[in-house]
Amino acid sequence: MVNKKTNNPLFQKHEFDTEEPWRIFRIMAEFVDGFETLADVKKGVSIFGSSRLPPTHPYYKLAEEVAYLLAKQGYTIITGSGPSLMEAANKGAKRAKGRSIGLNIQLPLQQHPNPYVDTLLDFRYFFIRKVMFVKYAKAFVIMPGGWGTLDEFTEAINLIATLRIPRFPVVVVGSQYWQGLVHWLEDTPYKSGCITKEELQLFKVVDEPKDVVKIIDCFYRRHRDIC
Repeated sequence: MVNKKTNNPLFQKHEFDTEEPWRIFRIMAEFVDGFETLADVKKGVSIFGSSRLPPTHPYYKLAEEVAYLLAKQGYTIITGSGPSLMEAANKGAKRAKGRSIGLNIQLPLQQHPNPYVDTLLDFRYFFIRKVMFVKYAKAFVIMPGGWGTLDEFTEAINLIATLRIPRFPVVVVGSQYWQGLVHWLEDTPYKSGCITKEELQLFKVVDEPKDVVKIIDCFYRRHRDIC
């Protein structure tokens, strides 16, 4: 039994007078809002990429074309709703007259949703947002990007490798951009025994937008479980 009466000034304040317990309700509200809003998404593809490259960059056009072709095949495009390659992906979906979803995150330096998002969700907590990216996706597409993109890529591989989620396609776009990371994975973690050969096969690296669509379509034709 915990004795809540104490003379220690550090514990004088009742625990429910603090903000922390109320945070649970905000967390629950974000989950409920996400689940309700995205409940009808059946063929989602989450596309990740840099928020810092200008629209004139070749990777912007590449991301737009990838999303365009996927949307033409009936996939719903899900991004982080921000600028740069996220904007390009939402733009590609819009151009194909497909559904374009943005999962925005509240940051100290405010991120404004791009104008090509049809369905927008706003998140305070990164971990809830990440659940939505995974839960409603039939595939992940990893465009060139920085820390956030790397985080989503490695978490997806880890979740699949540890059997926490069913396997789905993880397609990495831009061999020149990603070749250093891929070579490091092969030369260091794999050769050291920290990752397996099978885990290295959980993602594919491509350069052409049409190959992204081909890999995802072939995966589900083989497994026959897309709806």
